[in-house]
Amino acid sequence: MERIAPKPPLETDGLVIKAKVEPRHLQEEVSDAASLFVLAHLGVPRVDASDWAFDVCGLVKRKLTLSLADLMTYPQVSVESFHECAGNPLDPTTPLRIVSNVVWRGVDVRQLLDAVGVDSSATHLWAYGLEYGAFAGSPVTHYVKDVPLSRVEEGDVLIAHALNGAPLSSEHGYPARLVVPGFYGTNSVKWLCRLELASDRPKGLFTTQLYNDNVEGGGTRPVWAVEPESIFVFPEPQAKLSSGAQKVWGRAWSSAPVASVDVSFDGGVSWQAAEVTPRRQRSWQTFSIRWQPRSAGAQRLQCRATDAAGRTQPLAGARNAVYSVDVMVEL
Repeated sequence: MERIAPKPPLETDGLVIKAKVEPRHLQEEVSDAASLFVLAHLGVPRVDASDWAFDVCGLVKRKLTLSLADLMTYPQVSVESFHECAGNPLDPTTPLRIVSNVVWRGVDVRQLLDAVGVDSSATHLWAYGLEYGAFAGSPVTHYVKDVPLSRVEEGDVLIAHALNGAPLSSEHGYPARLVVPGFYGTNSVKWLCRLELASDRPKGLFTTQLYNDNVEGGGTRPVWAVEPESIFVFPEPQAKLSSGAQKVWGRAWSSAPVASVDVSFDGGVSWQAAEVTPRRQRSWQTFSIRWQPRSAGAQRLQCRATDAAGRTQPLAGARNAVYSVDVMVEL
């Protein structure tokens, strides 16, 4: 039987949501750690790092248990990545656009898998967090998510212990968490206590009942890889603008590099290509375009990203639907 991590006391019991950033605040290339959103479905555990350890087990040739000190003996890597909330799992088609761009530091999971030897039948990596309690009326003993092993093999999936150069706070998963760059934040399990190799998906609340999107023709797919999305940093909603030429700009991101961003200044009737900066590791990208308003009064601006995989933001009905801002142009 696998080792069962003891339940730590909870600093906060029940759902915790702290979304601190609006699009107009995304001025810096790397976001302040204090601005990163917090989502804990079941509460925030208080973990004593001196007693903490996590297991690598399941379909492996040899099991491994690592303390924080053990983890620090492995080669350390840093990954700059956007980090986006998938939104409310009970209302998955409503866009929330809660995103930051930060630098994680830790150990690439591939190194741990090399150390344990993965069985050829393994297809998924299950991650267990120390959260426990109830969500949407269902009791939960651990917060459990899964990642396809093919994503882990791509690299830069981390057991992270630092955020923007400082140790993780308790709300962000201290002493260590899983981070899956390019996947929605729900998959980056905090307060990690176990990695388990398996041949299928876990049958848990957050894998089979929640965080699955309906697909055309029937069936569902896991909420894993981030779909292309873009938002304006300038202008902000309800801004009052002059009639002179001005720079409109914002952020765009996806699990694949963003290939293009188109901007509409007439509520979606016509679109113009913006300039897009290259991606750094898994970071968001910046788009910009010059705009000369043709008339005064109310104007609707929209932005639409397309990624290198050929996916484009839909106009409506999805968590990554096209973003719009209404502004007033004054003479």
